[in-house]
Order: sequence, then C-alpha cells, then structure tokens
Amino acid sequence: MEFSRVAITPKAIKILNQLKDEHGELMIHQSGGCCDGSAPMVFEKGEMYLDDSDILLGQVEGVNYYMSEDQFEYWKHTHLTIDVTPGRGSSFSLEIPLGVRFIIQSRLLTEEENKALNGDSDTSGIWRIQS
Repeated sequence: MEFSRVAITPKAIKILNQLKDEHGELMIHQSGGCCDGSAPMVFEKGEMYLDDSDILLGQVEGVNYYMSEDQFEYWKHTHLTIDVTPGRGSSFSLEIPLGVRFIIQSRLLTEEENKALNGDSDTSGIWRIQS
C-alpha cells in the first residue's frame, strides 16, 4: 500500500485547477508561520526560490508541495489536506485575489503510515513535553 503526506479536497482542486489555467505550472510551499500562520502558499513554478533546506512532501493535482526541512521536523508525523475557505489571507498566494484562501487540515499519521513514511511506528513521543 502506498501512503502520502498530502492530499487535497475537491473544492480546493477546483481552485487549484483554475489557477493552473490562468498561471500555468504551479508550486505549493507550506509557509513557516508568519502572516497566515502555517498555510499552503501557491506560486507560479519557479517564482519562489527553493534551496537544499526545502523538501518535497509530494504532489497534489500534479503540483509539487514543498516545506522547509526545519518545519518538516514539526509536521513529519502528520498528514496534511489542502482545503479552501472564503476570505482573504494576508499572503502572496495566487488564490487571494479570488476571495478565498487555502488552509490545511491535519491529522496524525496512523502507525502504519508513520512506519512507511518515517521508518518507525512509535508516535508516542511526539506529544511528550520535555522539562
């Protein structure tokens, strides 16, 4: 069985495809938490500089989805689903002029997903707070 780290809702697919029709090839980068918190931001492919600290989480609708390696350490035990909601975010993401913004719904990976994607099945430590 193949597992993924990212998915997209039908409503978000519709907006993403609209953006692809208008702008061509796209890329998505999970923002690091500034203006809109941590949110998926859509850019024209190549518009955002990626370097060795960015990792590819997967693809949605043929669009690569990236996240910084530092941020991935916090998110590696979660599955992310891109959704869309009415409202204007305070970002540079391409959907903003449409009066909507992409958001993330997240859930913890199952033990089976975690083992396949991260090489282990122990998720018990991710909630432990060090004193």
